[in-house]
Amino acid sequence: MRRTRILTTVLALAAGLLAGGPPALAADAPEPATALAADTYTWKNARIDGGGFVPGIVFNRGEKDLAYARTDIGGAYRWQESTKTWTPLLDSVGWDDWGHTGVVSLASDSVDPDRVYAAVGTYTNDWDPKNGAVLRSTDRGASWRKAALPFKLGGNMPGRGMGERLAVDPNRNSVLYLGAPSGKGLWRSTDSGASWSQVTNFPNVGDYAQDPSDTSGYASDNQGIVWVTFDESTGSAGTATKTVYVGVADKENAVYRSTDAGATWQRLAGQPTGYLAHKGVLDAENGYLYLAYSDTGGPYDGGKGRLYRYATATGTWTDISPAAEADTYYGFSGLTVDRQNPGTVMATAYSSWWPDTQIFRSGDSGATWTKAWDYTSYPNRENRYTMDVSSVPWLTWGATPSPPEQTPKLGWMTEALEIDPFDPDRMMYGTGATIYGSENLTNWDTGSKFTITPMVRGLEETAVNDLVSPPSGAPLLSALGDIGGFRHTDLTKVPSMMFTQPNFTSTTSLDFAESNPDTVVRAGNLDSGPHIAFSTDNGANWFAGTDPSGVSGGGTVAAAADGSRFVWSPQGAGVHYATGFGTSWSASSGIPAGAVVESDRVDPKTFYGFKSGKFYVSTDGGATFAASSATGLPGGDSVRFKALPGAKGDVWLAGGASDGAYGLWHSTDAGATFAKLTNVDEADAIGFGKAAPGASYQTLFTSAKIDGVRGIFRSTDKGTTWTRVNDDAHQWGWTGAAITGDPRVYGRVYVATNGRGVVYGDTRDGTGPGPDPDPSGACEVTYKITNQWSDGFQADVRLTNTGSTTWNGWALNWSFTDGQKISQLWNASHTQSGPAVAVRNTGWNGTVAAGSSAAFGFTASRSATNTAPTVFKLGEQTCTVR
Repeated sequence: MRRTRILTTVLALAAGLLAGGPPALAADAPEPATALAADTYTWKNARIDGGGFVPGIVFNRGEKDLAYARTDIGGAYRWQESTKTWTPLLDSVGWDDWGHTGVVSLASDSVDPDRVYAAVGTYTNDWDPKNGAVLRSTDRGASWRKAALPFKLGGNMPGRGMGERLAVDPNRNSVLYLGAPSGKGLWRSTDSGASWSQVTNFPNVGDYAQDPSDTSGYASDNQGIVWVTFDESTGSAGTATKTVYVGVADKENAVYRSTDAGATWQRLAGQPTGYLAHKGVLDAENGYLYLAYSDTGGPYDGGKGRLYRYATATGTWTDISPAAEADTYYGFSGLTVDRQNPGTVMATAYSSWWPDTQIFRSGDSGATWTKAWDYTSYPNRENRYTMDVSSVPWLTWGATPSPPEQTPKLGWMTEALEIDPFDPDRMMYGTGATIYGSENLTNWDTGSKFTITPMVRGLEETAVNDLVSPPSGAPLLSALGDIGGFRHTDLTKVPSMMFTQPNFTSTTSLDFAESNPDTVVRAGNLDSGPHIAFSTDNGANWFAGTDPSGVSGGGTVAAAADGSRFVWSPQGAGVHYATGFGTSWSASSGIPAGAVVESDRVDPKTFYGFKSGKFYVSTDGGATFAASSATGLPGGDSVRFKALPGAKGDVWLAGGASDGAYGLWHSTDAGATFAKLTNVDEADAIGFGKAAPGASYQTLFTSAKIDGVRGIFRSTDKGTTWTRVNDDAHQWGWTGAAITGDPRVYGRVYVATNGRGVVYGDTRDGTGPGPDPDPSGACEVTYKITNQWSDGFQADVRLTNTGSTTWNGWALNWSFTDGQKISQLWNASHTQSGPAVAVRNTGWNGTVAAGSSAAFGFTASRSATNTAPTVFKLGEQTCTVR
């Protein structure tokens, strides 16, 4: 699916456990000085499993079961073999650096498997105001340091499925190469990614752009240097590899080689022309460089393609394409070699959208090929595989296609394809919606069927446009880019299907009737068909409405408090209103086209709108609007506002821009006047949740900057004071699209991200099942350092109840003596202030019976010394250390 999320600092066009700590970025950066109150929250994803394009999968060739995946807008992940899940690695990327959630390339160091690198940056044009960077980690992505680059990178640009553009020298691992876009050439680091300089003697910066006439700079950017491959057989441990191959986005000059460790470079003689080399994969054992070619850069387009094999010793080129050029309607991109059986090669027809993608396999170095599926008699086909998507059932899309299409599909945009270098039976490949894989791949060669299943749990890559949490029914309904949205009845389980009838390519707005939550409305984008849909059973089932004339996109929509009418502000047409379920719409007057619309949550006749600094109010069900006399509101259109449930005319408005009014405003008179909160610097989204115990006003949640700190904030006293509920390890880049609390669970907040799905947090501030203030009985602690490297370490901690009574929650405290700083902690939550560390149980391991234990682990930075703590306290109780 097309994923071109466009962000500036104030605008977004566009299940796996996170508790206790994704990594800290730039571990040596100073912590912000702030007196803000903070709460320790446990963060998770509302499980969707996938949802976006995975353009790269990288297996480490030195250590079994170590693999990484990169996404175009949602960060990077590391595979956890023990749980068959992915762990997010870039949740620490903050608001100002949101573009660094786009990952254009990954490299895992096979000499030192603890080292991993990520080339980050989302757009090369002005949609992303900041330059790219190379992030480096010595603890497998638990923490990162950043090397800024003097140019931009494009994790979500055309050509992002080519690669890998970033590569580590397999013999001298302090040397790395990076291929740059935009005519910036080839770059090299000789100090393990800490600094970079251009390889000035590299002869070709590339010249291919998807659409040179595109004035936005998106499709017109030169896709540049697209992959780097080392021939490890031409070096020895500790010395730089002599032979390096580089792919360039130039149809006439696509492949270059150096045979002197980068001192000089030459175009490979005799190479094919008229195509772009998406991938270059070397089989050093047999002396073959395999190349996958397409006539375009992808990931959506590509009409013709070829596969070639280059003999490195003789310079001979052989066309090994599995189909005649005239028979291709797709390009090739996914390309992999079985490292245990190097004559086995696989490739994908990445741009074969219909009837399905194709996967090819050869056991004789490309001399002959077999297909994952083929026609018996058209349109009937026979598959070499079976697919089981029961773990992610929405991957069928609820479709009932006619042959030769099938559901679920093998995929589309299949540019990432890898055979596990240690296990010929395991393959993973990325699609526009998920990661698929097999663990019995060699069945392909024996004539029996291999099984394909989603291998995506923990990898959440949806762009979230809107969120609602009704007071009854499902706790969460979401509006998503690319896959429409979901009704979550259980946040820990993957929903059975996205919203259907119709299936919007992206849902842009979502609302429910406050006093009748079974009535739900959504608006969205669809290439052909209606742009609005309704539900009368809380979003479980849907039916399409009718569009007014001229509608081209979803826009925003609002439901009356009782569900009797709706106001819709679609793209391409002005604001309209309807009684009933949108079979007939009438134009609203007094409000400009493109206004954001919302409803009062008490009065079914009152609706609100905002456009270009003006607030609008309708008291006749949306038929007519009048501009409020309120002044001082943001002048632009990056504004989101909500009316408070249960209080007529109580409206909160967030938004603005750094060059004008920016912040949070409150009205208690239906928008006639607004008061700006002086204690909020900036705010971009506002939502409400259940009131705190003893409080009469609902809890406020906002994505904001308060006291100079960007974060997710909560107020239980109508905005008088604020508590930050996220931390620097949980930032998720840009979070300005939507936020809402849960009206049934105090403290719970749902946060919209632009590529990390829906994250939700639960408070640990004592209102839930928190630790006993003074657990009775004795305790014992085992603290064990399990791994250590130059500037960091990993430790396991076991806390045992050696008393006679059960603990109902626990909190363990200690202090470091040598400046150690925890970067990631799992199976518990933690805070650290200077040397003092406080670790608290999660919801599932708080009850510890007498004689039983609770365990957790962490990674941390360290200095030259790493003295283990000797004093551990459980409340006021000092534990025995074993």
